[in-house]
Amino acid sequence: MTGIAAGSVFAGPAPEVRVAGGALRGSREGGLAVFRGVPYAEPPVGGFRFAAPRPPQDWEGVRPAVSYGPPPPQTDMLAPDSPAQGATGDDWLTVNVWSPDPDPAARLPVMVWIHGGGYVFGKSSSPEYDGGHLARDGQVVVVTFNYRLGAEGFAEIAGAPSNRGLLDQVAVLEWVRDNIVAFGGDADEVTVFGESAGGGSVAALLAMPRASGLFRRAVAQSVPGTYFSRTLAADVAVACADEMGLRPTVADLAGVEPALLVVAGDMVAASMAERAGRWGQAAHRSILFAPVVDGDVLPTTPWEAVASGSSRGVGLLAGHTRDEQRLFTAVTGLLGEVTPEQAAEALRIFAPGPDGAGRYRDAYPQAGPDQLYELVHSDWLFRMPTLHLAEAQVAGGGHAHVYELAWAAPGLGGVFGACHGLDVPLVFGNLTSGQPAALIGERPTPEAEALSAGMRTAWTRFATHGDPGWPAYDLDRRLTHVFDSPSAVTTYPEDRSRSIWRDCSFPPLPLIGA
Repeated sequence: MTGIAAGSVFAGPAPEVRVAGGALRGSREGGLAVFRGVPYAEPPVGGFRFAAPRPPQDWEGVRPAVSYGPPPPQTDMLAPDSPAQGATGDDWLTVNVWSPDPDPAARLPVMVWIHGGGYVFGKSSSPEYDGGHLARDGQVVVVTFNYRLGAEGFAEIAGAPSNRGLLDQVAVLEWVRDNIVAFGGDADEVTVFGESAGGGSVAALLAMPRASGLFRRAVAQSVPGTYFSRTLAADVAVACADEMGLRPTVADLAGVEPALLVVAGDMVAASMAERAGRWGQAAHRSILFAPVVDGDVLPTTPWEAVASGSSRGVGLLAGHTRDEQRLFTAVTGLLGEVTPEQAAEALRIFAPGPDGAGRYRDAYPQAGPDQLYELVHSDWLFRMPTLHLAEAQVAGGGHAHVYELAWAAPGLGGVFGACHGLDVPLVFGNLTSGQPAALIGERPTPEAEALSAGMRTAWTRFATHGDPGWPAYDLDRRLTHVFDSPSAVTTYPEDRSRSIWRDCSFPPLPLIGA
């Protein structure tokens, strides 16, 4: 050992800290101490394959923490450049930390980010998740991490715990509880935040007994309403294993190369349309994996748990973008091309209740096929689940703040509107790398910069004080902060959709005919 005292010091040009496993040496970047690729659990391979995460082994000496850890095995069907870049190896379960002041006495608020990607792709090393702007401008400690995805994290495998990806997230929060003081963070002031599948993970954590007490506040951005019943998840696992002539058991799958398991899932995903008769809405939206309501790790859906008071003591900030579906419509080549028949089919499949399609047409009498198609998809997958989470929090005796991002992205002629994912670069302040550059433009306008600064301020203010800067949501006034240029606080702006979905409970997606 190098004689580093417990806690944190600066030794030479690089910051050094001591955590439970040993000493770490990071880097200085833009006035911050940055540590990357720090293990929070043993690599989930070999005898730990498909197991709940286990604490990492201690190490000798000072461990370099300057490079991101490798991403977990994942599909590249939806993000072709996602898994190939960066480090490789089995040490998937790592965290990254940005700290303005790595002194145990600093006691700064902590923000723990859960990335999205449909529970099947994503990595903490993506440039849009760099925590530098957020940590520096908000004077908070930012933590990002990798968690198991796809079959590794969410397949229902006999002999393995359900929801291993969620258990990884709990392990990160336990690591934060036990170690973040060394980075200048306050373990009693932790905010977990995430978008899309990350927002769905945040919602799940609110419902999980294992996560109770590990965070004080939560930000749920664009929460998907997709949680699987155990019967549906088991049937999906059977289909994936069958592609390799195997059964969905630890005994059969533990020796399969992770990359081959990904390929098997891709093959099933490519034939989802043929499985709509069994998998229903999940197949229609090509959703192969999601958190499983298994009665143990995730006892009930987030809406049921939160409405019963499971997160009464947790502050909640929840919101969505106005045009959630627009990005997916563009990617599938349907932008401006939706036929009346396609709109009618979308309403039939996704609108709630026996007369959901008629209620949409009555509520939006001027809407053509394109708008109806986008409305029902946006509402079913993201907008109404997010709103209902906030309303469940209020009904359960807790506090919630609600927002909508309505600012239209100027990139590519503005065709994407306020699409799904637009909030991520704005919240992180990373406006010129990767997908954000396409949405916002290579040279962000002063308007974009100002909106990003406003969202960062709201998020870090919420993490610090529990108040993002506008009134809490209640079931009468329904006050909502609309981020736009200019921004404003108003009654929830999607009230027609809210009325249509008022009585929907978002149960686990079923296996049809089971």
